[in-house]
Amino acid sequence: MLENFPFYLGILVVILLLIMLANKIKVAYPILLVLAGLIISFIPGRPFINIEPDLIFFIFLPPLLYEAAWTVSWKELWRWRRIITSFAFVVVFLSALSVALVANYFIPGFSLALGFVLGGIVSPPDAVSAGAILKFVKVPKTISSILEGESLLNDASSLIIFRFAMIAVATEQFIFYKAAASFSWMIIGGVSIGLCIGWIFMKAHKYLPTDNNADIVLTLLTPYIIYLSAEEVHCSGVLAVVSGGLLLSNNRHRFLTSKSRLQGINVWESFCFILNGFVFMLIGLDLPQITRGLEGVGLLSAIGYGIMITFVLIVSRILSSYGAVVVTMIARNFITVADSKNPGLKAPFILGWTGMRGVVSLAAALSIPVYLNNGNGFPQRNLILFITFIVILLTLLIQGLTLPYFIRKINFSSLDDSLPRDEVYKNIRQELAEYAVDYLKINYSDQVENNPALQHLILKWEQYSNGIEDESIGKELKVIYLDLLDKQRQWLLEKNRTDLSIDESIIRRQMHSLDIEEEKLRFL
Repeated sequence: MLENFPFYLGILVVILLLIMLANKIKVAYPILLVLAGLIISFIPGRPFINIEPDLIFFIFLPPLLYEAAWTVSWKELWRWRRIITSFAFVVVFLSALSVALVANYFIPGFSLALGFVLGGIVSPPDAVSAGAILKFVKVPKTISSILEGESLLNDASSLIIFRFAMIAVATEQFIFYKAAASFSWMIIGGVSIGLCIGWIFMKAHKYLPTDNNADIVLTLLTPYIIYLSAEEVHCSGVLAVVSGGLLLSNNRHRFLTSKSRLQGINVWESFCFILNGFVFMLIGLDLPQITRGLEGVGLLSAIGYGIMITFVLIVSRILSSYGAVVVTMIARNFITVADSKNPGLKAPFILGWTGMRGVVSLAAALSIPVYLNNGNGFPQRNLILFITFIVILLTLLIQGLTLPYFIRKINFSSLDDSLPRDEVYKNIRQELAEYAVDYLKINYSDQVENNPALQHLILKWEQYSNGIEDESIGKELKVIYLDLLDKQRQWLLEKNRTDLSIDESIIRRQMHSLDIEEEKLRFL
């Protein structure tokens, strides 16, 4: 392990450079990372990397799911619950069913159970890839909210399908009532465990004498403990992490200090940045291991099977997307739906086209055991691994590279928000300022006349309520302000160097204040 450490450092440097390049050319970074891993895998003499499935499932998956649960809006998740549930469960099941039927019919040696194993593996779209692409293009909040909500649940539904299919392959039978009981326990138990452990951590943050560092460490431990606890009792660890993350996210302002929240955001963004980079690079690096395992199937035939399954996934998701919208349009005649506007043909196509596969598919494929309990080799394991890799690669390349083009060509004005987001933000800020002024004048009226500092505070919020602050901070003034902050930093550094009587921690505290002031400019 130690002798390969320089190689892993080099991989990290390559990941950073490729992500910077992806941002520069406005391409989703998972695409470049998978291709780079593929190229590096053919370099002779490189260290051999054996990807353990537990490494991805336990090390990578819980924090990535937890971070996604913290960033998603519970209000939007609940608002679009019907369409999100349709995509996360119904569309995923239909995709898995389509793959199972096609694989069973066209691929020699594939039983229906093996088809469902493959379908459960490749059915969930990857949220990271879609998010990386949507960062460069503007889509209505409706679509982004649905995609964010789907990404939290589709991993759980696909892994449940995968587990039941694995049991059917191993036992060569499928007992419906046992499967139904197990399915119910995985969902109900997973959600319950996630909520219970999330509640315990919430109380730990609130009542233990933690500081901001301890708070951040606790947030890093939380997803792993929730996931492991759920898996130990054979529940869905994915649903447990998601439910616990949503609970803590929705109550973050009740148990975390402002300093813990600010620093926690930075830590989690950097942590998930590294995890995502490594896992997509590992997908490409693992190709030689997957290719060497092909036995009894020609390489061209295996590639053909991968292309066929990719085509089935793309078509089935698009058709399912239109079907989900049709069901919603019919349902609005009987129940209240979140949005009664007709999305037309545009939104379902984009929702269907955002079907890139990634982390969960790779982890599930690698988790297939080499041997069954009876000692026989797992049927078609290596072919399933190879098809999964082809599906990940092709969906990233085909859909990932073309999605920005389709979004730019499609006019989403009919589905967009009624007001621009910046304008809504400004209105909320002014209403908040009006509330602050009224509160100070009513509750501290006796102190206003004799307290100049309080008078200044009221004047400040009155200016906010009148929009003066927003109107005065334009692009030109921002440039001037940034230049001023930079000169202030230089003055502080010079002061620290020349005045030996000043404690440097005081200078650093003032520098931190300037950093916060610069960060505030992002919201003005």
